[in-house]
Amino acid sequence: MVKTISSLQNPFIKQLVQLKEKSKLRKQTGLFVIEGKRELSLAIKSDYRIETLYYFPNLFSAAEAASLEPYGIDVIEITKAVYEKVAHRDTTEGIIAVAKTKNFDLKNLEFKSKTPLILVAEAPEKPGNIGALLRTADAANVDAIIISNPLTDLYNPNIIRSSVGGVFTVPIAMGSSEKVIDFLKKQNISIYAATLQDSVVYDTIDFKKATALVVGTESTGLSELWRKAATTKIRIPMQGKIDSMNVSVAAGILVFEAKRQRKFS
Repeated sequence: MVKTISSLQNPFIKQLVQLKEKSKLRKQTGLFVIEGKRELSLAIKSDYRIETLYYFPNLFSAAEAASLEPYGIDVIEITKAVYEKVAHRDTTEGIIAVAKTKNFDLKNLEFKSKTPLILVAEAPEKPGNIGALLRTADAANVDAIIISNPLTDLYNPNIIRSSVGGVFTVPIAMGSSEKVIDFLKKQNISIYAATLQDSVVYDTIDFKKATALVVGTESTGLSELWRKAATTKIRIPMQGKIDSMNVSVAAGILVFEAKRQRKFS
């Protein structure tokens, strides 16, 4: 028998709402919320442990819900009132899941390639930008994306939504800038820091070897720590009157130049 929850005061529903809103609770419990069929499918394919699936039968059929039970998922039907309370957006497609988080420690990051291509973002804060960076990393099939000096919880629902599930598809690691730089140097990965000062044009560099492309925030750029650690500082020529561009756009230009040189392999 499939369980049904109709009360907004149900403790599971209260926790679901809090998991969406509170980063602290996500960190304490090791749980987060996934909404949408595509996002859930990507999470399952990426070996995320799905604890519970809540579904609204008018939008997601009981048969569809039952098909997920072999994955060991606790399936619970919810009423319209409960669904409207917990859904983050109108296009959730009738399903909301609770999943276990993963550890993004640098020590867990391994590369299949001897010449990995890595995108590093220093202290990104806006969920939309982080989501776009993850989408860029997925589109280019980079070996990993590393967030240095992270300011935002990657399991924030807005990041999951704006990444269109990219948070599940790309190998991710996080750490302080000092630890990330140390990690890259120990792995003999060249560091190319995107910055205007004392830099060369990006397409004059050979990115076919083990490469880390490092981007900073739009407001302050990269820290002095990264500029000093760089193998080479690189820039994208700006032909307008504004001397900066959106960080995800800059990352896309750099990453796809590297992929072009590698013949998109």
